[in-house]
Amino acid sequence: MGRIVRARFVVERNCAGWRLDAYLRHKIRRLDAAKAAFLIAERLDTGDGSRVGPETLLTTGFEFSLWREAEPEPETPMEFGVVFDDGELLVIDKPAGLPIHPTARYFEHTFTALARARFPDRKVDPAHRLDRETSGLVACGCAPEFTRRLKRAFAEGRVEKAYLALCHGWPEADAFEVDAPLALTLQSEVRVRMHVHAQGSASATGFEVLGRRLAPDGARVALLGCHPRTGRQHQIRAHLHHAGLPLVGDKIYGSDELIFDRFTRKALTDADRALLRLDRQALHAWKLTLPHPRTGERMSFEAPLAADLRAFWEGCGEG
Repeated sequence: MGRIVRARFVVERNCAGWRLDAYLRHKIRRLDAAKAAFLIAERLDTGDGSRVGPETLLTTGFEFSLWREAEPEPETPMEFGVVFDDGELLVIDKPAGLPIHPTARYFEHTFTALARARFPDRKVDPAHRLDRETSGLVACGCAPEFTRRLKRAFAEGRVEKAYLALCHGWPEADAFEVDAPLALTLQSEVRVRMHVHAQGSASATGFEVLGRRLAPDGARVALLGCHPRTGRQHQIRAHLHHAGLPLVGDKIYGSDELIFDRFTRKALTDADRALLRLDRQALHAWKLTLPHPRTGERMSFEAPLAADLRAFWEGCGEG
């Protein structure tokens, strides 16, 4: 048997009294009654050996896990660029497609696994995250105390970040702001999608237009500098969608969010690919200014636009 992965569940208060099979079907999309019964009988672990069945009524806080044998890991880039390294602070240029941390799908094909092999005498940990498809700068501490200080600097707003993005459409102004609260809601089929919502967390992003061009098929595309004032999940992507300027290649915040569902099922159509125009979301972590985790000295770093995004942009004509 290969590597085993587990998904852990803790029953929420509002689900107390539910049948176990109903709870699983609520949590796992496209799960029918027969599949739920199979998972309960063959893949469910309560941790203490207690027996449960589809009809078991749940209580608040009840914990269990579902296990499965992991599929072979998808191919990812297996190297990264080093922008700065003094043994205390490591700043890398992450390629698109490389996850930062292990997930159910990725284990060895991650930045943390590569860093562990490349720097075996250090405890290299990222102080922040980039989505797997996003390229560019990531700051890491090389020991737990340095990582803690870096994370604190991010949390306290002492880090300045700028991104480059390619979006569909031409903004009317050369500079604009999107100030719109963001929250995870049940409005979408895609559970990780953030929405502008009155009860969401305050979120603000500044944008500057660096160029306007036409894609080979005549579609308007713009190159933007993006300056997040806050640090919400998917903030730039959600704010550009809200502004009517979705990222090129974005499977979640584009014109058809169900592209993401088809992507996860490996069922993208030619029409989907034409609409996306790129295999990944066109977002790149461009600039980073932060205090050194030991000395506190302000340091600035820059990573030029990733090669695939640069090639797309250079393939566009003047508008």
